[in-house]
Amino acid sequence: MAVAQRAAELLSSFPETSVYRWSCDDTSRRFAVENPATGKTITTIQAGNVETTNAAIEASQAAFVNWKSRAPQDRCSFLLRASDEVQKNAQELALLLCLENGKPFKDAIIDVFFLIQVFKYFGSIADKLPSEFFDQGNVYSTIIYEPLGVCAGIIPFNWPPIHVGGKLAPCLAAGNTMILKPGEQAPLTAIRIVEILQTIFPPDVVQVVPGLGPDVPQALVNHPLVKMVSFTGSSPVGAKVASAAGSSLTATALELGGKNAFVVFDDANLDTVVRDAVEGAYFNKGEACTASSRILVHRSLYQPFVDKMTAAVSKLQAGNGLDDATHVGPVVSQERKQQILAAIDLAKSQGARLAAQGIVSTDAEIADGFFVPPTLFADVTPEMAVAVEEIFGPVACVSAFDTEDEAVEIVNASRYGLFAGVYSTEFSRAMRVARRVEAGVVLVNNYFRGVLGTPFGGVKDSGHGREHWIGTLREWSQIKNIRYPSGLGAPLPQWRAIPEIFQ
Repeated sequence: MAVAQRAAELLSSFPETSVYRWSCDDTSRRFAVENPATGKTITTIQAGNVETTNAAIEASQAAFVNWKSRAPQDRCSFLLRASDEVQKNAQELALLLCLENGKPFKDAIIDVFFLIQVFKYFGSIADKLPSEFFDQGNVYSTIIYEPLGVCAGIIPFNWPPIHVGGKLAPCLAAGNTMILKPGEQAPLTAIRIVEILQTIFPPDVVQVVPGLGPDVPQALVNHPLVKMVSFTGSSPVGAKVASAAGSSLTATALELGGKNAFVVFDDANLDTVVRDAVEGAYFNKGEACTASSRILVHRSLYQPFVDKMTAAVSKLQAGNGLDDATHVGPVVSQERKQQILAAIDLAKSQGARLAAQGIVSTDAEIADGFFVPPTLFADVTPEMAVAVEEIFGPVACVSAFDTEDEAVEIVNASRYGLFAGVYSTEFSRAMRVARRVEAGVVLVNNYFRGVLGTPFGGVKDSGHGREHWIGTLREWSQIKNIRYPSGLGAPLPQWRAIPEIFQ
């Protein structure tokens, strides 16, 4: 069956108003989920509120009592079965993601593949996280990693399957239960994933509460039964989450914004660099905290790079994600479209040169879609807003530098520190710069962001905590130190008063 036909059938399956277990009865708490390619409403969601969120937390706590006691091998079995079940529904999930987020169907299937893999990954290692043992002579000490309890995952609209998997898989593997709050612009994929997982996991181990505005996230962060909050989103909102969680000493993991630098030295392979720069900047419509939106090129290579990059960006096709010819889909909402267009206008007014824009489809069926042409600015100086602010759209800028020190200084002047790309055929220089730049992940002579199995996360205003690797299991756990006499060596020390009063 053609993708377009399957899409039409999927759209027709949604009721006018979608009501879920933790939806409230207040009809003022409804919000529309739109197809960004057409501007048409897919369905209207009845959101939850503080009361339903609290009820979900109570149910999650009740489920935790039994879930935490399951052997790690049992939890592995659940995660591996979940991976298989998602695999069976991969086409539906990718299509739903395309319809509500706008990204091309061919890209959406990659997101779902990651979800499958991340459940396999943590399902394969959850029983292999080693405890630690310390021999201190007359005392032995055993370090145990125990579950935290009820946890909350608050995710945005840009990579729903990736964010769901990145939070749920390690959280559940460590023995916790989780309540997800998806981004309101594109919640349907996350909700459907949870529905699939609920057919595998015990009742209430994994739940989802749709929310409108700050009420549901605030209820999750402030509830005393919630022991950890993992948030992915903008840095300003992340700061609010951290502040609220801090008042109750609730643990947080924050994966926040990025203004990622892509540094090109004079000896870099120009063809490789341009290919990677286009992918880094425009994949997923630039709606990525990892997007390489500020490109720094050594002055000797600057003009050839700009020429090649201009030619490449001019060929990018923006259109319906159901169309095989589409490279870049619409941005997620009309509001985001207006914000990105305003950022483009600001860049022009500040003196940035508009070097190229891609082609936006003229198909009448998507005339009301939320399209922004892939845009490239050149001759940008570091203080311009386009080089400083996270735009979160298909916009990139190019600046020139003269020395290694200057390049590092420009990179580190950003308040963000998530990703950086470094391109040089001189290994020692590439590694030196990789060590000097302030970023959680540095990609050398590549911009492949598939980091599963290795740590993902940022520094500075890009947040804290690391996802997608074995160490993540420790972040979703609490440490218990159990100490006991070994029976070897000298007796354990005692307070000096003890021999005196017990003689």
